[in-house]
Amino acid sequence: MSGRVHPMSFPVNRPESAFPVSRPERVSPTPRGRMTPLEDDMQIDVRQRQARTAQRVLHERPSPLPFFVTFVIALCISLYIFDGNTTILGWILTFIWSLPVVSTTIGVYGIFVARRKMAETRQIADNVRASRHDKLLVVVPTIGRHDTYPALERSVISYIRHLPAYFPYLRIDVITEEGCAAMSRIVALAERSPFVRLVVVPKHYQTRAGTKFKARANHYSHELRIMEGDVRNDIWVLHMDDDTAVGPDTAISIVKFINEQRRSPRPKHLAQGVLTYPRENAVNWFTWMADSIRPADDLSRFAALTGSGTPISGLHGELLVIRSTIEAEIGWDFGPKAITEDAQLALIFCQRYPGRSDWFEGRCYGASPASVRDFIRQRERWAWGLLGLTVNKTIPLRKRLFLGYCVSNWVMGPLQNVFFVLLVELLLQVFSLSPASPYVLVPWTMNLSFAVWQYWEGYKANIASSGRGRRRRPLELVCLILFLPVFSLMEGLGGICGFYRLATRKENEFVVIAKPV
Repeated sequence: MSGRVHPMSFPVNRPESAFPVSRPERVSPTPRGRMTPLEDDMQIDVRQRQARTAQRVLHERPSPLPFFVTFVIALCISLYIFDGNTTILGWILTFIWSLPVVSTTIGVYGIFVARRKMAETRQIADNVRASRHDKLLVVVPTIGRHDTYPALERSVISYIRHLPAYFPYLRIDVITEEGCAAMSRIVALAERSPFVRLVVVPKHYQTRAGTKFKARANHYSHELRIMEGDVRNDIWVLHMDDDTAVGPDTAISIVKFINEQRRSPRPKHLAQGVLTYPRENAVNWFTWMADSIRPADDLSRFAALTGSGTPISGLHGELLVIRSTIEAEIGWDFGPKAITEDAQLALIFCQRYPGRSDWFEGRCYGASPASVRDFIRQRERWAWGLLGLTVNKTIPLRKRLFLGYCVSNWVMGPLQNVFFVLLVELLLQVFSLSPASPYVLVPWTMNLSFAVWQYWEGYKANIASSGRGRRRRPLELVCLILFLPVFSLMEGLGGICGFYRLATRKENEFVVIAKPV
């Protein structure tokens, strides 16, 4: 069940079914080659072409202007209509609508962090050198269903196309389950390139802690690397989801980050980029618009926190670069309740390696959910898993507090939604929303303005990442603002459903939505 492996890339000792419960067996190593899959002149030519392409696709920096314009307009209107007649509903809203202000402040700070880091990348994009000393191992777990295979194929082809010019020492491990539905198609995909190998997780495989789902597959791959000796400071692991592709900008950002660590007196061990959703990968326009918030989060809060060295708000499982020695120390054996393993890895990393993470502007290119139902189910799993982390006593409380605060805001989202507030007004016949003090209008308008900024700039990021249809459409921008309460309600419903699952102690499920593109 193995794809071919380039004879001069990573050595591959592919035991077909030699993995007993909890620990892979030792197998004899195969000879190591010089590991240079492309001739030097060919690499230079490819890199020059990719650098020129990357300069065209390097995205404009996130602008703080939509935030400040919305803030000024909303604050002026709020002060004008403020009447000082605070009802019981106004007192409740004083607390609920002010709650996200800490997260908002961090997000606004993150905009400027992202702008600074992106400016630095532009200055050296033409002069990025290939990584001659470090190796890159791409890990792509997939459930192996037929409705997820098209996205997997698109993603793997992009790795083959864009990464070898910058990483002569490259291997792409596609991880799937024994007996999966699309096994024959995945085997054929692995045979299409010498850089790709297929790692099959046996049905009988168990970790020591009984971990399930994606974390179990990640841990199997992690144990296999340890067995093969692919755990060294010069080996980096790039974790990708099976629906997230890369481009020339991705390769440049990753190699820039890795090369910088060789020169740094205090090198980083982990970094994350930006997840975007090109228009051509969307099968549902409405959910594509609703997913505008995700790249904006990467361009603000993640830039501020992960970029400052401490990813206390978690990580996402794609475009995550981590040093193999660090991953080998932490592992993925988080137990049977782990369904947001990337966030759990982030919190453990914060505890053991404070200040050693970074952020880069490179994009990966995913696909938004195919339906509103899938959108809410996806958010439900995230909220369910993240809420579980906030009560996980194996992680120090101080490392869980900020994540708990962020997830609490998410779960309370429906209570902050304007439709819900209007419904309460009608039921109670209370028609004054004035807060306890006019000063409260400042955090209120900050939170509103940041929400508008997230969807506006996230939409711009998705458009900029699109291969076709890159022109912004004025009607879409109008719809984006008009539908913002609906989008936030969809996010909040997912959070509420996740909270219900945790509160009723439902058995954990790892929902994998269809990825038809």
